[in-house]
Amino acid sequence: MKKGLALKEHSTSLSIILRIIDCVGLLLAGLLSYWLRFSNLDLSITYKNVLLLGVLIGAASLSFFGAYRAWRGATFTSEIQCVVSATLTTFLLLIISGFVTQSSELFSRIWVVSWLLTSTTTILVYRLLLRKTLGALRAKGFNIRAVIIIGDGALAQQVADRLEQHPEMGLIVQGIIGTHEQVNGLTTHKGTVVPCLGNLNDLESVAKKNKTDQVWIALPMSEVEKMEQVQSTLSNSSIAIRMVPDIFGFRLLNQSMTEVAGLPVINISTSHMLEGKNRFLKSLEDKILASIILLLISPILITLAIIIKLTSKGPILFKQYRTGANGQDFKVYKFRSMVVHNEEGGKVTQATKGDSRITPIGAFMRRTSLDELPQFINVLQGRMSIVGPRPHALAHNEHYKTLVESYMRRHMVKPGITGWAQVNGFRGETDTIDKMESRVEYDLYYIENWSVWFDLRIIFLTVFKGFIHKNAI
Repeated sequence: MKKGLALKEHSTSLSIILRIIDCVGLLLAGLLSYWLRFSNLDLSITYKNVLLLGVLIGAASLSFFGAYRAWRGATFTSEIQCVVSATLTTFLLLIISGFVTQSSELFSRIWVVSWLLTSTTTILVYRLLLRKTLGALRAKGFNIRAVIIIGDGALAQQVADRLEQHPEMGLIVQGIIGTHEQVNGLTTHKGTVVPCLGNLNDLESVAKKNKTDQVWIALPMSEVEKMEQVQSTLSNSSIAIRMVPDIFGFRLLNQSMTEVAGLPVINISTSHMLEGKNRFLKSLEDKILASIILLLISPILITLAIIIKLTSKGPILFKQYRTGANGQDFKVYKFRSMVVHNEEGGKVTQATKGDSRITPIGAFMRRTSLDELPQFINVLQGRMSIVGPRPHALAHNEHYKTLVESYMRRHMVKPGITGWAQVNGFRGETDTIDKMESRVEYDLYYIENWSVWFDLRIIFLTVFKGFIHKNAI
């Protein structure tokens, strides 16, 4: 059997085993939750049906979110996000199906919530144990992949360093294939010498002699002919070929590979938040949470509206154009916190501490962020998200876009009521370039690392420390 076919079969077998374990885990978690709730396992036909449906939806959701892809080299955080997204979706669909079929009253909500928590914990615990076990085995030389690096420059050096820093991935560098006349090999940051095994003409014989599993191309983009030579040399081999793009000098934003019109494309500046299933999840999250929150805060909204109307002349809501997703302008809603005034030439002056334009109730609302509450209407309209980069006035965008690197990349996604920058203290007046740069850094980090889990974390932090802050004006 060819080595590549054996590896493929091994990967397929592991995927099948994981699917079976996940289904068993979902089933056992449901039974455990039932026993904790009712102190017996005498399930009625309704509970049996819900349990079976939950297992089937859970298996489909885990597959949909990529829980069975190869996790070698990926962080456990990304695996957590995958599993949590899948289980949340599973139980959300269970609840929706209960309402649609009018059967939600036939089973316990406490049991459903307990099942969600138990199943998520069960799957994550066994996957963590599996990850630790495989990592330990790989670090000791088991289940490893032998790698040859094509290249002898800075990029090859970086690849060798990274692979050496992560022995748990089980990728052992045998050596490099040089592309220059005289190459003595590489020395990693830990002092390990990576020998030069020859040049490109020796690649086939060297790879065969060393029983190499993978060849990693680490060449500048200008070396296209040498990349083609590597592919041609190994065309009759089962060795996996990987290319490390020489794009580390770019300011990247969630780089990834995709295919457009049959062409392989490297996304240098994008966000996986904008991908089909993630876009749907983000929209679903916004609509559900915004509806619930508006219902809960409606008494506060009515009270504030009455106070604003009674204490100062002018409209209850302040409407101002802001830049939204894809650079499209929209009207953002806020409770009016200032006296009605006009500035010449469309100039927008940021509010400052002690600003005489701020009304007494306005000062309280701004300190507590209550003036932002009408923006949940913007969320229901689909113009904003609950979590995202805060929208700035149009004049501020024009001012900062040439002063702060990557400033306008904030507008790749919908702006939010709260954001990663805000819960880290970057809110209120941005009177220096350094403050705005810091805010943008946090916004871009959020865009690059978005997940439903990350959103929930930001919402949680906002509730406990984001509403009232010393920087709020």
